[in-house]
Amino acid sequence: MNKKKLFWGVTFIVAVIVCVICGYKIISYFLSDGGNSAEYINPETETNTATLVNTVENHNINWVKLQEKNSDVYSWIYIPNTNVDYPVVQPGKNLSDDFYLNHNVNRENEFAGAIYTEKQNAKDYSDPVTVLYGHNMLNGSMFKSLHKFEDAKFFKKNKYIYIYMPNHRLTYKIYAAYVYDDRHILNAFKLSDKKVLKKYFEYTTNPNSLSKNIRKVSLDINSKIITLSTCTNGAENTRYLVQGVLIKDEQTN
Repeated sequence: MNKKKLFWGVTFIVAVIVCVICGYKIISYFLSDGGNSAEYINPETETNTATLVNTVENHNINWVKLQEKNSDVYSWIYIPNTNVDYPVVQPGKNLSDDFYLNHNVNRENEFAGAIYTEKQNAKDYSDPVTVLYGHNMLNGSMFKSLHKFEDAKFFKKNKYIYIYMPNHRLTYKIYAAYVYDDRHILNAFKLSDKKVLKKYFEYTTNPNSLSKNIRKVSLDINSKIITLSTCTNGAENTRYLVQGVLIKDEQTN
């Protein structure tokens, strides 16, 4: 009898622990947002011009504070009428490429991770294809609101992605939003080969996808495109991509 009581007692404790862990994961999935990015935007009343590097589009980013907190931060992404308004990080040489998959911009463990690029991409966005990754969070944070571009009317009205760096603002014109497979774009295509690059660019302008919105643009081998990648709400082996081509590089300081 005592053995039975012990067995059921241990089973109950294990069940409670499992429920707590599952509950924590579920709550994290709903509440995790990658940290408070707003703390790195200077208030409108700020008068210290040393920290007000970017003021275009009301983005007074405090680069000093950002990079003191985490030297892996090198840019900031903003898409009007979405929740995409975050620092962009790239893991340092002692970190794995997927470090920021589950670490926020402050390098803290967090389910939502951060918006990040891999080491294969240059930090000045000079590569023909730069890929940014972000989670599809249920609470609407990170890259969840990229799915707004599934709506044709939203896609038509919202045309631009802005990338801020300490001395530059890059403007990309959004030309494609579609469901793609889960292949690693930078590894799957030899983009250093001009023929491969040209063919890939041609594909992005009219992707073979049942769920797509496209805008007519002209790309050539000198074009620079940005690819925003997040999970879909369907199959695990698919990704939702929003792509834009660089149309303007402005000095902001």
